[in-house]
Amino acid sequence: MKNLFLLLFVSISLSSFSQKNSDVTGEWYNAEKDAIITIFEDNNTLSGKITWMLNPNDENGNPKKDPLNPNKDLRDRARLGMVMMTKFAYQKDNVWDGGTLYDPKTGKTYSGMITLKDKNTLDLRGYVGIALLGRTSTWTRAK
Repeated sequence: MKNLFLLLFVSISLSSFSQKNSDVTGEWYNAEKDAIITIFEDNNTLSGKITWMLNPNDENGNPKKDPLNPNKDLRDRARLGMVMMTKFAYQKDNVWDGGTLYDPKTGKTYSGMITLKDKNTLDLRGYVGIALLGRTSTWTRAK
């Protein structure tokens, strides 16, 4: 009987995390509206991948790469299709925290937090160290 209650509790907990994650999954325009990031569930956390860019190619017509990446082995990867957000875990009150953000425009990686403002608006905060010393960018749902 004790095991049945434990199993029921775990099932309900995972279901509520999954439901909350689904509130923010989907396609989102970044603040500049020059890219769409698709947020998806990945092992009960959220990740995000660049799935559309206003200007996906450089001045020579080649796909934009990641030349500022501190890891030299990753500098030749395409920006389009790049996973640039990982491991955002639901906390409470429409907040996902503990994630990592990579900015291919600068080559910098930040800690991150997502706050879902309403079904079509989210705030993405990137910071180094503590969240108070970061920057917030507002994204809008693409579809």
